[in-house]
Amino acid sequence: MNNLTARTELLAGILLSGGSTSLSKSQLEQTVAAAIGTSAERLWLLFAVMTATLPVQDEVVYLVRMSRLRGSQAAFQHVRRLARTRFIGRLGNEVRILQEKTVVDAHHTARSELATGIQKVVRKTIVEWEASHTINLVGWDADYTRLRMLDVDERENALYGSRPNARQAPRPTVTIPWNCDYILPELATEPDRTARIQALAQFSNNRLHVVGHDCVPLTTAETVGPGMGGAFAKNLSAVARATRVATTSTASTAEYRGWRTMLGSIGVVGPEIQEIMLPTAAEFADSDSDSGSGSGSGSEGTDRRPPLLLCVGSHEPRKNHLAVLHACELLWREGQDFELLFVGGNSWNSDGFEQQLDQMIAFGRPVRVARGLSDRQLWQAYREATLTLFPSVNEGFGLPVAESLAVGTPVVTSNFGSMKEIADAGGGALLVDPRDDATLAEAIREFLTDSELRDRLRLEAVARTQRTWAQYADDLWHYFDPQVASSYAPRVT
Repeated sequence: MNNLTARTELLAGILLSGGSTSLSKSQLEQTVAAAIGTSAERLWLLFAVMTATLPVQDEVVYLVRMSRLRGSQAAFQHVRRLARTRFIGRLGNEVRILQEKTVVDAHHTARSELATGIQKVVRKTIVEWEASHTINLVGWDADYTRLRMLDVDERENALYGSRPNARQAPRPTVTIPWNCDYILPELATEPDRTARIQALAQFSNNRLHVVGHDCVPLTTAETVGPGMGGAFAKNLSAVARATRVATTSTASTAEYRGWRTMLGSIGVVGPEIQEIMLPTAAEFADSDSDSGSGSGSGSEGTDRRPPLLLCVGSHEPRKNHLAVLHACELLWREGQDFELLFVGGNSWNSDGFEQQLDQMIAFGRPVRVARGLSDRQLWQAYREATLTLFPSVNEGFGLPVAESLAVGTPVVTSNFGSMKEIADAGGGALLVDPRDDATLAEAIREFLTDSELRDRLRLEAVARTQRTWAQYADDLWHYFDPQVASSYAPRVT
């Protein structure tokens, strides 16, 4: 549809059960306006279709008030004027309405080269969904006002991370969901994007479902970048209108339920919240792995190289990598013999880590960083490591803890939250206070010097129960499916 009359006909096809083929233009507009009435969800649809732009809360409220005071015909003509003036540049866009579909918003993942954390969760999940269900992968335009289907390259990158430089088509078809399940598996912090998702959840007849990874910007705000706290609060304004939130651990469930309790003070019930724990299964058989990480084997008895300590994650303050460097320096000065490998890239406020790392390398310490590893290379690094270090200050889940234990490599991690949950679920880990450098150094020292402890932790790690991405994606799909959600209870593994 490329003009206002055609868009009015598109609305008529949705709202008028008897059809509109015999109506003149003026009759068509009057009939559609009458069908819209004062309904907030139909006024939301009117704005979205006629302007080719998803509305924000104030725009819908304004139309509802206008329709009640001056009639739906006045509201209809107002939106037409907006389309011809304020949104004139969008009259050439084709508009498509998706009805009763599953829409998955993977905008950031479709454009990201990151392969860890939230992006990894999104990719692994939608690949499973793509194989067994019908999903519509969508993203946003440059100013986060219009929703659109991902093009071929973006879709490829969303699923597999193989096209990080994918760019959207110059004039994409604008996609408007209607009576759909709208799933947001990633973290949306762009203000214009979250404002439109909030209005979609609040006013339209779509159902918003969200994967709640964590509330780190609220609970440990000192560890995130400037502006992130406010952006995350805007995200929660949208999530407050969601139907369901699937959290990734008991710790993240506690965070989101605590936030939902606060909503009662403003008369908002908030979404249903259910924990659906992330997988803990190893990927790529050991015989299938390559040696692309270049780390060499750190397992005792396989060669003469010293033990390898592995630390996975971006170098932001929350990951506590400066504490890892400090603890390892203490141990090297004692004469302990080991190598240290960081896998991950720079992030907000990582300058201090980079400076300290450069100084230690210049001094001759056996420490290095690997960036941009493939999944296969990362799993090889886990297998080659003697011990994985993950003393994060806060995590919604802590994938490196689960992934390392899944291949039988013990872990030193934090003694609270999701990291403790993972460790307690089957052992294989030493727990420390991540804010106490001495206890971190002590745990590493104990592991390096106590062969009985090492053997026990390895046996515990190997014996752990594994949970696959296919199981997680299936549990998540069934929780978000309105036909089965009312009776759904996730499997306990």
